[in-house]
Amino acid sequence: MAAVQVVQDEMTLDLLVWRAFGRQDGSLVEQTLVLNPGLAALGTILPIGTTVILPEPQARQPIRRNSVRLWS
Repeated sequence: MAAVQVVQDEMTLDLLVWRAFGRQDGSLVEQTLVLNPGLAALGTILPIGTTVILPEPQARQPIRRNSVRLWS
């Protein structure tokens, strides 16, 4: 687990997760809230100087999509 500190104005938790992982899949925001009790009570905009513990990144599972053939 990595800890990061909020160093700029207007930082939200989902933006922090996006910048750390480059994605928000796999409920990363929810996992971060579980690791940081009381973080949600700080409000939508995180105060500068707040330390946030991030979850371990998990391997991305490839997304399987069905393809449609318009012409044979």
